[in-house]
Amino acid sequence: MHDTSLSSSLTLPCGAVLKNRLCKAAMTEGLADAQNCATSGHERLYRRWGAGGIGMMLTGNVQIDRRYLERPGNVVIEGPQSDAQLSALSRWSAAAKEDGSAIWMQISHAGRQTMKYVASEPVGPSAVPVKLPGGMFGAPRALTADEIDDIITRFAHTAQIAKETGFDGVQVHAAHGYLLSEFLNPLTNRRTDDWGGSLENRARLLRAVIAAVRKVVGADFPISVKLNSSDFQKGGFDFADSQTVAGWLREDGVDLLEISGGNYEQPVMMGAEGLEPVFEDGKTESTKAREAYFLDYARQMQAADTPPLMVTGGFRTVDAMQGAITDDGVDVIGLGRPLCVDTDAPQKLLSGEDQHLTSWENILRIGPGWLGPHSSNDSIRMMNGWGVQAWFCLQLLRMGAGKAPNPRLGVFRSFLKYQSGEKKKAKTMKA
Repeated sequence: MHDTSLSSSLTLPCGAVLKNRLCKAAMTEGLADAQNCATSGHERLYRRWGAGGIGMMLTGNVQIDRRYLERPGNVVIEGPQSDAQLSALSRWSAAAKEDGSAIWMQISHAGRQTMKYVASEPVGPSAVPVKLPGGMFGAPRALTADEIDDIITRFAHTAQIAKETGFDGVQVHAAHGYLLSEFLNPLTNRRTDDWGGSLENRARLLRAVIAAVRKVVGADFPISVKLNSSDFQKGGFDFADSQTVAGWLREDGVDLLEISGGNYEQPVMMGAEGLEPVFEDGKTESTKAREAYFLDYARQMQAADTPPLMVTGGFRTVDAMQGAITDDGVDVIGLGRPLCVDTDAPQKLLSGEDQHLTSWENILRIGPGWLGPHSSNDSIRMMNGWGVQAWFCLQLLRMGAGKAPNPRLGVFRSFLKYQSGEKKKAKTMKA
């Protein structure tokens, strides 16, 4: 049992200190310019979050390769950076830290989950396409061994630039079906060389990335990993695998492990309905029956002697957050979607002004434009999920432009507006 509170500080294994236990979770911003550089929009958005009392902020995906993006508006760090690029990154980190919060850069490679309008031929460990209707993703090709070595170098380079430009730590994204997660998943990694087969081989890339990053940032700079508790796919990366990898990451000197789950085919990280965690003893517990999506996994993760744990997804009440820290061995609580509408929520929670956060997802599911969460049509259910996601993304774009969030946006309209904007941005990026 942890005798601590949400407002207490946390000292990480590397010696870095977080001022409280609340973290702004990584959420894709889409605010980069046509050259995928940071902009004044990042400064406005993160200054606003930093002023809200949060202990630490994780950026959205900062990509290591401009060819393979999660979305067109991603910031990319690759190769030598110009003075203008470095200055933009430094202004971003400085704006976030004006009120004493820390900011860590999440670094990532989207892998096969690169939209077709960004790359017609994405890459992955093997040539296994994303199985979703609508043709949004091209058929990927398998990476060569030399390309894998280059990816390791790119992760290290991006981390080094993050440190040089004032970011306080980095998070290596190995969850949600992006490239490092794809290597961990035997359904998407069918390689027969040193990078595939056994779990040890499938985790080799992630561990090599951590080693390369640590070499360039030093011993006292925080390194986090975002790891799936499970891919929620039969025959995929499961909880037993995740526990084993978590133990390896502690040995590798990781300072904070964020527990998440799912991928684009099974979007558990977006609160998808009907997906139940299954533990080794065969027991299940519905995600509807508990507030935090991945808290049960975090409890069981402790048996693997893991790095300090962060859990994101579904936390809405102070009681649940405090209980996770006091009773369940969680060290950091990640907050995402509520901060897309109320950036002052952390201070309200810490001061006792608020005891719960608004569950905007539930409101949206019965609001205008919602297409029916209980539809048996997989395509419509997928559009529902992506529509809600688009609604939150548009709120971030508004705040980046200096506007207030607009909770009255309709979900279906948000989906159409978001998709149209992303395709226009992709054309501008390629120009």
